[in-house]
Amino acid sequence: MTAVPQDASRADARRNRRKVLAAASQAFDEHGLDVSLGAIARQAGVGAGTVYRHFPSKEILLEAVLAQQLDDLVETAQQWAARTDPAAALFGFLLDVVDTSHGRKPACDALTTQTSWPRPSLTASARRFRQALDQLLRAAQHAGGVRTDVNTDDVAALTVGCATIWAAHHDRNGGARMVQLALESLRAPSFVTQERGFRDTPGTLHAASRCEECGARLEARSTGRPARYCGATCRQRAHRRHLGTATLS
Repeated sequence: MTAVPQDASRADARRNRRKVLAAASQAFDEHGLDVSLGAIARQAGVGAGTVYRHFPSKEILLEAVLAQQLDDLVETAQQWAARTDPAAALFGFLLDVVDTSHGRKPACDALTTQTSWPRPSLTASARRFRQALDQLLRAAQHAGGVRTDVNTDDVAALTVGCATIWAAHHDRNGGARMVQLALESLRAPSFVTQERGFRDTPGTLHAASRCEECGARLEARSTGRPARYCGATCRQRAHRRHLGTATLS
């Protein structure tokens, strides 16, 4: 019998772990925390033993899911900082946080109701997230786009509130509008009357009039849905990146 190379075995293990994390994230969102590890294994297309080998308990799996989601947001923050001006980067990132939090209520509730949290891995990811948010906020304040009398805790609390408002609103478009109005309170007074960083189209929680992939300014359309990308290259690149994120999250 030919032995499986060690590198190949490790690659398979990493791939299976990503599959389990992606399946668990979706299962927790759709079915709550009562979903069984066996059901998650079936959704991931792996055996139950594979799930237990990587995650001996549901709490350990939930921690890994939450940590991965935070790490994904840290990467998103870095992408925003690299592709646009500081104020637009902060607001774009906050909208992404609100957007991605939609449907994650069961996992988020676990953080506030279970006394066993936080755990070391999740604590480290939360620290990285806070650092990324703090860097975006400081840069936006230094550039004059965000008021200077708010700190990272204020912005984090406001973002949590925005996610709650959007989830509780009976109308998705109305909820999106309320989120935008709430985040507008962060703008420095001199920027309030200038060009807004949000689209005027109700119900969308993405930053306005810039390519979501490269940050290039987009021409306004008089009809139809607002453009999200400057061209086919950025659209295809974003599609590949989203597929990769879905696999890893």
